[in-house]
Parts: sequence; C-alpha cells; structure tokens
Amino acid sequence: MGRAVAALLLAPALACAQTAAAPAPSTPYATGKAASGEAKAALCSACHGPQGNSVNPEWPRLAGQSAVYIAEQLRLFRAGVRDNPTMKPLASALSDQDINDLAVYYAAQTPSGLEADPSYWKAGEALYVSGDPAREVPACIACHGPVGRGNLAAGYPALRAQQSVYVIKQLNDYASGARYAGGDATHADPNSVMMLTLAKRLTPEEIRDVASYVQGMR
Repeated sequence: MGRAVAALLLAPALACAQTAAAPAPSTPYATGKAASGEAKAALCSACHGPQGNSVNPEWPRLAGQSAVYIAEQLRLFRAGVRDNPTMKPLASALSDQDINDLAVYYAAQTPSGLEADPSYWKAGEALYVSGDPAREVPACIACHGPVGRGNLAAGYPALRAQQSVYVIKQLNDYASGARYAGGDATHADPNSVMMLTLAKRLTPEEIRDVASYVQGMR
C-alpha cells in the first residue's frame, strides 16, 4: 500500500483516537440517570418511538446511540446551532440535567428496525469498510466502528439500525451546509468538521448505498 493511501486510511482513525484521548470536563454519565430519563422521554417518544425506536423514516432512532453524542446534539439544538423548527423549542426547555438523563436513557436501549435494501447494501458495505482512497473518501468504519456502534469516548455517533431516509438527509445536509446554522458551526461541533468535507465527495448513489447498509447493521 502506498504511503499516500495508507495515510488517507489512517487519518480518520488517528483523528478519532486523538479526540478520544482528550479529557472531557463532563459526560452525561457523571450526573445522568436512566430512570429519570425514561420518565422525561415520554414526549420524545411521540416522534422517536418507544425506547427510541422511531417508526417514521424521517425521524432518527435514538436507541443505543452514544450518550455523549445525544447530549452534544441536544445542546446544539438548544443553542440554535442545529436549526430545526421542531427540536429547537423542545430542547430550549431542557436543563443540562434533563439532557444528561435523556442521553443515558436512550444509550441504554436496544436499537431495532428495518433491514438493509438488498439492491444497495453490498455497495454500501464496501464504502463503509474500505472508503474510496482514489477520491480521498476514508472508510466510515474508522470513526463509526465495525458494527456501527460509534466511538463512545470521542462522541462519534452510532449508525447501526439508523433510518436510511434520515441518514440520506443528514449526509445531504452536511454536503450542502444545511445541517448547522451560522458561520461558526464547525467550531461548535468539532467532530463534524470532517463530515462537512467528506459528504461533498459522495455521489447520490453512494449516499443511498451506505445509508441502506447502516440501516441493516445491528
């Protein structure tokens, strides 16, 4: 393997490892209580489903998601950095304790859902596992893990069992810049800096394929 290709494949893994090594001042597990989160999740279940397993393909499954990631995203919604007309008013009413309780509750749930589309998942698996070095597209596996569980310490999200329709929208929003509001979005969510660039390198077919693949991961 050439040095340039090896560097491309290793770069995301090194970035994830470096992020994981950085000490976090606080995590949801420091004060979060799953039992309290379960009670607070009653309103969330209207869209995200019982135990975080949404049945609407446009709304993400939260079951089994990284608590660090959930807490970070709720704070971004609350701050208006992720400008979603449904989530912003809901997140604005949450305290830091509410966010931590919800995050650890959903992280403890088991994801379930649809299987991968048999027409697309093989191509999606190839991209997920190997990327495309010729176009400087790293393998998704480097940060999101071999079975899509993410990187819990670094806050990289789990992708297993995620709704393919939702994944397609998020990748397109990364590519267009619509996922975050304002000019400082890359500073507000450092873990997403890589995605803002990589999503632009994916074709619509590749986005469809990898979204189908992760939907079937368990």
